[in-house]
Amino acid sequence: MKRTYFAATLVVAWSLTSALTVAADDALSEIKKAGVIKIGTTGDYKPFSYKAADGTLTGADIAMAKDLAADLGVKADFVTTTWKTMLDDFKAGKFDIALGGITVNAARDEVGDFSVPNVTDGKRPIARCEDKEKYTTLDAIDRPSVRVIVNPGGTNDKFAHEHFDEASIQVFPDNKTIFDQIASGRADVMVTDGVEVDLQSKLHASVLCPVAVKEPFTHFQNAYLLREDPALKAAVDAFMRKQLESGGWKEKLDAAMQ
Repeated sequence: MKRTYFAATLVVAWSLTSALTVAADDALSEIKKAGVIKIGTTGDYKPFSYKAADGTLTGADIAMAKDLAADLGVKADFVTTTWKTMLDDFKAGKFDIALGGITVNAARDEVGDFSVPNVTDGKRPIARCEDKEKYTTLDAIDRPSVRVIVNPGGTNDKFAHEHFDEASIQVFPDNKTIFDQIASGRADVMVTDGVEVDLQSKLHASVLCPVAVKEPFTHFQNAYLLREDPALKAAVDAFMRKQLESGGWKEKLDAAMQ
């Protein structure tokens, strides 16, 4: 009786494992069969992904996503997510790919595959221009009088809570207007990805400036988070390499930085 039960348990376990493997390995074929690739993006992170008031999505990664869909012979269906809910939405199957300035990290790597990276960057501070020489080190920022501002749920939030014990950390929910908080004097500094520092300094010319740090506080890469499937990863990687080698990605990023 026990032996029979054990054998049956093994069969069930094997069947479940096989089913999960097939589901994971069939991601690309499912996408092509449906004729649609579902793309999760926050729409609040220039220059990679930004949703305007009329719902229009722009940005370097949005342009890439449209070209990727065309390369796969399917349509792009954009699904709005947030930095705080992205992993849960991804695990729930709400989209096949997440993109838009997504940092490669262990927590995300556990739930999917990462594509070939398209950005190498690091965390740097941005502040009002009169303070650009003031917050040049972590110690200079981590003081009781300093108001650090972050968007919830992403790597900026994580970085701030890991490195600042004395500074006041303000969690501001709208990443589209978060830099206005610094410009207006309601916050002092934000530590974010270098490309965002450079763009927001341009968009808030003479008001916000990159802080004069010797080097970025961190070093990381951005990539696209994919459903686990060797075929899907191979297809996206081939597309990404072609864009990187041809200059297509640089053209899209340069255009989005204007």
